[in-house]
Amino acid sequence: MKLTILLAPLLFLSTLLGVCPVRARAQEPVYVKEGDMVMLWCPVRIDHNHSDVKLTWTNHTDQEMDLTNKLPSAGDRESSVLTHERSLVILNVSFSHQGNYSCCLAGNARRRFWFKLTVYPALSQSRHNPEMNQYSKLCFHGESCELTCPDVLQIPKLAINSTVWHKDHGSPPASFTEDYFSSVDEKDSGVYTCTRSYLHRGRLYNMTRTTDLEVHHNKHVGQLPEIISPRAEDVFPVDLDSPAVINCTAVVYSDFDEVFWLIGKSFVERNESLPIYYNTTNETSGEQTKIKASLVIRKVSEEDLTKRYTCKLDSTTPSSNVTISLARRARPFSSSGVLRIVGFILVMVVTLSIIYVKLKIDIALFLRDTLGCYSSTPDGKSYDAYLMSYKSDTDTGLNEEDRRWLEKVLEDEFGYNLCLYDRDVLPGEAVAEAVLGCTEQSRRVVLIPCCPDPGPGSGLLSAIHAALVERQTHLVLIKTEATEAPSGSEPDSSLPEVLQLLSKAGHSVTWKGLSSQPLSSSFWKQLRYHLPAPQHPKTMAVPTDLEC
Repeated sequence: MKLTILLAPLLFLSTLLGVCPVRARAQEPVYVKEGDMVMLWCPVRIDHNHSDVKLTWTNHTDQEMDLTNKLPSAGDRESSVLTHERSLVILNVSFSHQGNYSCCLAGNARRRFWFKLTVYPALSQSRHNPEMNQYSKLCFHGESCELTCPDVLQIPKLAINSTVWHKDHGSPPASFTEDYFSSVDEKDSGVYTCTRSYLHRGRLYNMTRTTDLEVHHNKHVGQLPEIISPRAEDVFPVDLDSPAVINCTAVVYSDFDEVFWLIGKSFVERNESLPIYYNTTNETSGEQTKIKASLVIRKVSEEDLTKRYTCKLDSTTPSSNVTISLARRARPFSSSGVLRIVGFILVMVVTLSIIYVKLKIDIALFLRDTLGCYSSTPDGKSYDAYLMSYKSDTDTGLNEEDRRWLEKVLEDEFGYNLCLYDRDVLPGEAVAEAVLGCTEQSRRVVLIPCCPDPGPGSGLLSAIHAALVERQTHLVLIKTEATEAPSGSEPDSSLPEVLQLLSKAGHSVTWKGLSSQPLSSSFWKQLRYHLPAPQHPKTMAVPTDLEC
């Protein structure tokens, strides 16, 4: 503030006179050892189409003066100052040269560039101090290593005389040639000073640069600095309009290694007041250090999802980087949503179970008739069913005409191969043996109620009961509505005892007279369902070995 107040009158006056305005600007620090030579280079842009425009250098030390085009003359301090194009050279720096310097184009009121020259004693032994032209260099055993000298000055009035290296005030090792080690060793560690000499009017002037070289034994082969997380092309889920932190962790072995973030090709800053910034934390264990660089996004936007984020490890060994991206986090199911889904599944299971129970007969018959699901595996049986009559105690049994019609439908319409006593038993054969033979050769035994005459064999039910049970013969008992058990009574209690015993070993189907005659009636569906699929059906849509 004080500097601005003091320079304000000068700024007004210089503008009127057409010279450089004294405009406050950040000063560039320059450090030089007492007795060395230093060059200040002005970065102002010069338009070569206006060759008459002059560059003005000003010394703002104890006595402000114009240094432009000063020619050396014996006996004065300014004789150690040279100017050439945009360069100002002080040949032999002393503490009297310490202070502020500036440059600008005469007549150009836009900007002035400032330099702050600091002189330190020639005998200073401070190490690792870049402010005193002493730099640090890390190299590894067995690898090449290059040290740096001061830049060569392209000043016509100065002729380069020699470049000399010293190590710890002595000679450098024989393996060091022209600023370069082809293979450096741990014993090569030390302080190296490069002195570049220039000749001017018969006198030598020096520029020096000191480098503190550290050579480490490279025992980290296979364990070179690396980024251990995240992995390349990882995708991090984030929530929109919420903060996000992405951590990048690297293992390093040198204090010179650094980890930072980029968005695209732009560097992310450490400034925590910005919407996106990063910070780092270090954790050292022995020779190994873990650096964690945390990328912080204060509030994730849609635009942030489209960018690429790169974590970069800048190392003295080959650097590496990992690029990741962001994606919107999938919303988890809420508990109410899960309950709704589970409830829906349960309802569907119960509904399908009810539908199956009600329609299982229709489904089985559909598979038989439409898809042709029949068994072709031989079982040694000759007949699909043996139709055997029993005497009904009521007048609701099937008469002769109904019984013949039943046989005809099973054979002609549905393709069953039936064993009929009056047709398939040889004349003169014993009745009991013939009935047992038919039951053995048939896959099912169908008991039909008849009145008034059930036909031969019906009186043998009691006699063959034991044989039927022993051989586990499958039975289908046709009943009438009159013989159905009253509500609350034991099943089939109106039937003769032997039929009650036989009915427990098989299935029952109810005949309801005229309403049971249509082929689509419940009677026919149940009867066919309890009978096996016919071995030789009348029509078959698709032959198969499956059994429905």
